[in-house]
Amino acid sequence: MGYTGLMSVRTPDPEPAGDEPYGPPQGNVSNPAWLSDVELAESRRRLPMLYVEGIPVRLDGMGQVVQVGILLRATPLGEMTRTIVSGRVRYGETVRDALFRHLENDLGPMAFPTLLPQAAPFTVAEYFPLPGVSAFHDDRQHAVSLAFIVPVSGTCEPRQDALEVTWLTPEEASSDALAAEMEGGRGTLIRLALASVGALR
Repeated sequence: MGYTGLMSVRTPDPEPAGDEPYGPPQGNVSNPAWLSDVELAESRRRLPMLYVEGIPVRLDGMGQVVQVGILLRATPLGEMTRTIVSGRVRYGETVRDALFRHLENDLGPMAFPTLLPQAAPFTVAEYFPLPGVSAFHDDRQHAVSLAFIVPVSGTCEPRQDALEVTWLTPEEASSDALAAEMEGGRGTLIRLALASVGALR
């Protein structure tokens, strides 16, 4: 499968400068709720952080999942990791808008994700800084993540710190080999996603 040697990833920030396309707006004009690095670190010590996570999939004509998209991402330290679409929900932003924003940031504007009018997460993942509290772990913070399966029909051209999307069969995506490369329990998250749509064999 070629996953050996890849570093694993925590609940990610979209990119080092934040989740605006080119870093934080000048003077925080367009986003007054923007947190500096110091403010973010302080908030993480005191409050659970709300995230959305998206698992991109391709469907066949019968609506069955035939491929799962796994991201190859470069960290600020230059390490290569495997992960899924993930990021924080901004103050004043709907969950739906946050999910769409992160999908476009990671997969590009031509991915054409389909969000249902009444989109509901297939699970709620709770990441804790201490391992063993749940199946999910992030040593920086307590994060609550709403996890969605998102069909995409277009061409994925990752941008920002997402380098490429690898499309795997459900069997490959649920393998122990991939799970071992996805720190924090995301292998479990992918298996839960596939089980929720009857694609886990």
